[in-house]
Amino acid sequence: MQDIKNLDSRGVPGGFVASEVFVEAAESQADAVGLRPRALFVPHPIQDRTDKELKTLADAAFADVYALVCSTPC
Repeated sequence: MQDIKNLDSRGVPGGFVASEVFVEAAESQADAVGLRPRALFVPHPIQDRTDKELKTLADAAFADVYALVCSTPC
């Protein structure tokens, strides 16, 4: 969150991707640093997925991930 705040302060668009079980933790951290960055929460868990499942998850999230780093149309 601190890294995103640093980038944001320099005008660099961004956001983060996390597993959906971290929504509350992300909100708490965002409040603590005073920034609500753009975020994408993907289905949990991540680590136990097969390569095929991860590719499917990544393909499904690609447009949203791309939008995190494009504050204007890229």
